[in-house]
Amino acid sequence: MKLTFRNKFGFGLGAIGKDIVYMLVSSYLLYYYNVVLGVSSAFIGTVLMLARVFDAINDPIMGIIVAKTKTKFGRFRPWIFAGTVLNAVTVYALFATPANMAESGLRVWLAVFYLAWGITYTMMDIPFWSLIPAVTEPGKEREGLSSLARSAAGIGDAIPTVLTMAIVPILSGGAVIANYTIGFKYWALIIAIFFVISETVCVLSVPERKIEETKSVGIMEMFASLFKNDQALVVVVAIIFVYAALNVVGNLILYFFQFDVGDTDAYSLFVSVCFGIQVVAMAVIPVIRRKVEKLRLFGVGIVVQIIGFAILLLMAVTGIYKTLGWLSLCLPGMLVYAGYGVLNVMLTVFLSDSVDYGEAKNGSREESVIFSMQTFTVKLASGFAVFAAGLAIDMIGLETSALVQSEAALSGLRLFMTIPSIILLVCGYLVFKKYYKLNDEKMAEIQAQLNRK
Repeated sequence: MKLTFRNKFGFGLGAIGKDIVYMLVSSYLLYYYNVVLGVSSAFIGTVLMLARVFDAINDPIMGIIVAKTKTKFGRFRPWIFAGTVLNAVTVYALFATPANMAESGLRVWLAVFYLAWGITYTMMDIPFWSLIPAVTEPGKEREGLSSLARSAAGIGDAIPTVLTMAIVPILSGGAVIANYTIGFKYWALIIAIFFVISETVCVLSVPERKIEETKSVGIMEMFASLFKNDQALVVVVAIIFVYAALNVVGNLILYFFQFDVGDTDAYSLFVSVCFGIQVVAMAVIPVIRRKVEKLRLFGVGIVVQIIGFAILLLMAVTGIYKTLGWLSLCLPGMLVYAGYGVLNVMLTVFLSDSVDYGEAKNGSREESVIFSMQTFTVKLASGFAVFAAGLAIDMIGLETSALVQSEAALSGLRLFMTIPSIILLVCGYLVFKKYYKLNDEKMAEIQAQLNRK
């Protein structure tokens, strides 16, 4: 189907809304429950990792349920809308903890509502991304829609990352951390309302192709088709490494600005610049692709990120940013987020291409089952990052209630927010380079084969 401006606008707005919610939880859940409410960072990380164990079963099953859905409104849109409404409720609940609740109660509250958040986010995220391979063919239109969606999602990522620490004190009535519970509650409510509006527009704006009648496929056959798709599995592994690399630093960088740089206002400006570059990098992918083969472009994104992390490590360890001014930190930040922007778009394209590959190889087309693995791995990377960040905070002896930290704690913070990310990126690149085979020529062959069918 030929996508119109209305279709693209609706899909882009939906990407903004869903990533605002995701980034609020991904970037600030640890800070909110640890620094604001005083819950153990190790406990928070453990809860998030245990939720990922549950997702390993829940997400593929949700993908299968979506794949078997047939309604007059389509296969994907009913789930996008229903999941959005339920998820909006849970994200508000996560940041609307009852006043004066003891830590034991806060732990139960976090565990219950974070699990509910993960389930309902899966309900809408899998069908949302499944729309890309469902309404496009390999090539310019698919890459264009992927670039648009990821650019819009980048804007969604930036909004809570940039604005949260500026808006929460205002909504709280002051800059006292003890009052941040009020600010986070109302900020989460605003985001939840926008989320519902944006996904409603998306659902009304993006029509689905008519579902063709095919033979019924059982649950076990769907699972089998997923694991027979070796290229989808390679992309999934790459997603884990790439997303975890950014999420580790994403969870620790606020601590770095608060306790090492000593300026949380600077953090907001820093991430504004970084996300701005990320959005630009994602938006220009279609132009770059005219001259650069997509597998090579993936490698470029990895290298740019690694260089950014290495410069950040050097500046943090030597303290040279204190001489140059904290704005100098924007240079490595821009490199990290520009590289991530490239990888983010290309991984979406690669996963979409693996849907066509699976159809050509196995005779079945399972968009939602394959994209359930993206949803799972993105949440897995986020959970791993929070778990690792929580352990790191405890290991280095960072006292979140203290204004001044020991030099040992600060040194540990600088190392943990950079070196693990470099290692993860190197591992992700090595796996991808060795096993991923769907270059431009191969995809042209696959599309020709599917067209003949």
